[in-house]
Amino acid sequence: MVDTAIYIGRFEPVHNGHMALLQRALDSARQVIVVAGSAWQARSPKNPFTWQEREAMLRGALPEADRHRVQVLPMRDYYNEAVWVQAVREGVARLTAPGARIALVGHFKDASSSYLRSFPGWALMDMERQGSIDATTIRDALFGATPATVQGALAPLAQDIPDSTLNALHHFAQQPDYLALQEEWRMLRGYRAAWAAAPYPPVFVTVDALLRCQNHVLLIRRAHAPGKGLLALPGGFIEPRETLWQSCLRELAEETHCSLPEATLRAALRQISVFDHPDRSQRGRTITHAHYFDLGEAPLPTVQADDDALEALWVPLGDLTAMEGQFFEDHFHMLDHFLRLTDRPGSLVS
Repeated sequence: MVDTAIYIGRFEPVHNGHMALLQRALDSARQVIVVAGSAWQARSPKNPFTWQEREAMLRGALPEADRHRVQVLPMRDYYNEAVWVQAVREGVARLTAPGARIALVGHFKDASSSYLRSFPGWALMDMERQGSIDATTIRDALFGATPATVQGALAPLAQDIPDSTLNALHHFAQQPDYLALQEEWRMLRGYRAAWAAAPYPPVFVTVDALLRCQNHVLLIRRAHAPGKGLLALPGGFIEPRETLWQSCLRELAEETHCSLPEATLRAALRQISVFDHPDRSQRGRTITHAHYFDLGEAPLPTVQADDDALEALWVPLGDLTAMEGQFFEDHFHMLDHFLRLTDRPGSLVS
């Protein structure tokens, strides 16, 4: 018996395999902390549920006597394992007594489980896979249905899904977000299918532009799936005969009609960072090169949305943190990298 057992997951959505691991944690410790990943992400086919909705699924599947022993710790992804690990450690430390004996409960299902070895000092309780269900299968059944047929679509999986999750899924399928995410799910499936015959998985290269002026940043609202309606940095895929720099200038001009001379932008360039986390994009492995420009106190350039942008807007830096859940993929975390919007643990950077 340890003092605290930690169970880390995304729970998108909660299924009986999750509950088996959670029960192991409850059997092993007086206190259990569930670290709910992908917190504050905008809804997407991979992350359709808020962390509060996932917490409700978990608690609803627990016996009343166990609910008070479980604390849920929402956690950003950060898209940087070192920063994420430190954030988890700091979050757990706030919820446990000094010197507490801590164990980490988990299952090594594939390469995405390597984080389980990133917490030296915590005992590791490695369990075998519990059942054959996985969250991807449930999401595919959910989005492959319709509001009227979702109950039947989930019926073959129902024995592996707690009632609290089934009720949440049925309710979700009646909400406006469901149809929007279903459209995106179909688009992403078609996108990946187009590359299925390639001799090896493709790696996409993109650019993004973070333009700062008078403590505002230039953002776009995406006009198309994936991420239709979400906020993002201006950017896109490089063309075959472009350099990264040329592609960045082209995408900035096409999406925002920002007509600053190249010399002005070159003088304003402060940093270029590469964002290459394998899970940063649902379209496939996508490596982006983000260019950070600071125009200082110059007048705000006139902008107008075009191309893949529904809207181009200047947003005050002070408003960005409250907008975290409105950003496409990891774009909020790119802003955080350059602008330090959140209390990132330690001094580590991506």
